[in-house]
Amino acid sequence: MTEELEEDAFLDDEENQQDDLYEHHRLVADVGQEAIRIDKFLMKRLPNVSRSRLQAIAKAGTLFVNDKPVKSNYKVKPNDDISVVLPYPVREIKLVPENIPLEILYEDDQMVMVNKPSNMVVHPGYGNYSGTLLNALVYHFDSLPQRDDYYGRPGLVHRLDKHTTGILVVAKTENALTALAKQFHDRTSDRLYYALVWGDVEEDEGTITGNIGRSKKNRKVFQVYEDEEEYGRHAVTHYKVVERFRYVTLVQCKLETGRTHQIRVHFKHIGHPLFNDLEYGGNKILKGTTFTKYQQFINNCFKLLDGQALHAKTLGVFHPVTGEKVFFESELPEGFLKLLEKWRVYSRNT
Repeated sequence: MTEELEEDAFLDDEENQQDDLYEHHRLVADVGQEAIRIDKFLMKRLPNVSRSRLQAIAKAGTLFVNDKPVKSNYKVKPNDDISVVLPYPVREIKLVPENIPLEILYEDDQMVMVNKPSNMVVHPGYGNYSGTLLNALVYHFDSLPQRDDYYGRPGLVHRLDKHTTGILVVAKTENALTALAKQFHDRTSDRLYYALVWGDVEEDEGTITGNIGRSKKNRKVFQVYEDEEEYGRHAVTHYKVVERFRYVTLVQCKLETGRTHQIRVHFKHIGHPLFNDLEYGGNKILKGTTFTKYQQFINNCFKLLDGQALHAKTLGVFHPVTGEKVFFESELPEGFLKLLEKWRVYSRNT
């Protein structure tokens, strides 16, 4: 699929209209597709595209079904061939190899375990065309395989958020790519994360369940939809408390599903946003005292991280060739360790 629609490209700017149209997206509805409005259908399939944008596209006459323009209230039918075309060419994302150092935790002829640092996007996309983990991977490894549904992202079978640190597996062969992708799809991989969350989590362990979908107010973030079962995707996060620091809690999270921003969204939903989470409200003082000294302490803690306190610590997969279940571990980064030590000292002395 081609690049996502750019948010700053306005369809109703007549001065920018051209005679040529360029196809940006093309999708074919499933055989068993239920009849739903096309704007709602596309919202679930095109990230970062708001419903109002889709309605504007339809109004401009550049939303097509079976080569015919349709309105935003058109009901999608099985096997419909849907095209989104716009009056500007799709920006080609050229994957340029870049000599960026990588921390390799494990490597054989089938796969590589990489320790991703904070403040690094996994693959190029709108607003991030260089300096990504994938730019580094194609420099260090030749001929990485790629999936048709993950075009332009060779070797990747899963992702981590920009500021999430930790372990990520990369496939080196077609066989490994197929086998590993199936494991993530079938939920047979084991993923364990450490997160520092605001507040004193009441239960020592528990499970958070709730459909996760893009926010209808802000398409850049996600939220839990409990009362709208048809919206969002089923998501389950299991957690255990590792250590308590009065106003924040260190938790261990095991993913049963792998939705975008899952841990961040689930913990915000239960009232415990991740510490220093820029998108989900964790980058301000949510618990504690009003004393100036405490406020300074928190600000000093924030400075230790680029974003949310979330680390992908353990990854277990079945080896693509031997079939043996193998586990790999990534130590907490220096900033995260310093953050925990500061909270230990604070909690002991107050």
